[in-house]
Amino acid sequence: MVKQVGVIGAGQMGVGISHVCALGGYEVTLVDVSMERANQGLARIRENMGRQVGRQMISDADMIKAVDLLSGADQLEALASADIVIEAATEDETVKSQIFEDICPLLKQECLLGSNTSSISITRLASRTKRPEKFMGVHFMNPVPLMKLVELIPGIATSPETIEIFSRFAKDLGKTVTQSEDFPAFIVNRILMPMINEAIYALYEGVGTVEDIDIAMHLGANHPMGPLTLADFIGLDTCLSIMQVMYEGLSDTKYRPCPLLVKYVEAGWVGRKSGRGFYDYTGEGAPKPTR
Repeated sequence: MVKQVGVIGAGQMGVGISHVCALGGYEVTLVDVSMERANQGLARIRENMGRQVGRQMISDADMIKAVDLLSGADQLEALASADIVIEAATEDETVKSQIFEDICPLLKQECLLGSNTSSISITRLASRTKRPEKFMGVHFMNPVPLMKLVELIPGIATSPETIEIFSRFAKDLGKTVTQSEDFPAFIVNRILMPMINEAIYALYEGVGTVEDIDIAMHLGANHPMGPLTLADFIGLDTCLSIMQVMYEGLSDTKYRPCPLLVKYVEAGWVGRKSGRGFYDYTGEGAPKPTR
């Protein structure tokens, strides 16, 4: 029975996963490289839950109960009693692999491992552990408290029991579950990222301006937001990383990252989190296009 959940990484995704797990009634330990970062993550969760209370999405009592279930740590040893551990570190295979190598000796034998990777091979990550049968991809969508989907990705060695436990766990959090084969970028990003990349190519080639492309897809395709706005929200560095995984993993030129995407990432213009991407978020009022 799952009671304790460990989350590694206090960034946007780790904070969101911790948020929904605590609201789901699980004890949650959020781990990052320092207590300062872990505490910042916990503070963001409390702030986000406060917004939910204000919008009457949850009650004050729900928030109080969930906050009491949250704790932070700066050492992986804090997860020794966890039943499930979900890694939500940066989308870098080297970083993720090292985390799994470091944590496996610290966990109890029956603990299940999940990675929130949005594109990296689950089979390859699982091979860096001593428990590949207890390992799978558990890809939450951003923002986690609002998005209903969890994409489950078994590796070649993942056991049916592990799939069943993670599926039941995600459904207990109020999520809808889909299952993907372990191919680069899985289902959602396999379809979404080439669309975003093509929108960047349309900008690069002068087919339309930033605003024209976003308005066209928002109103013409009934998307909640335009693809360039969405890219800024996701993070252009993350978009580039996923496109590179698909390009290298599928050996098809249709997945080649747009040179303009590469240039923006090299400039450090990676979207909302840096203050500038396809829009500039540093000024007053509505964001202004940067191109």
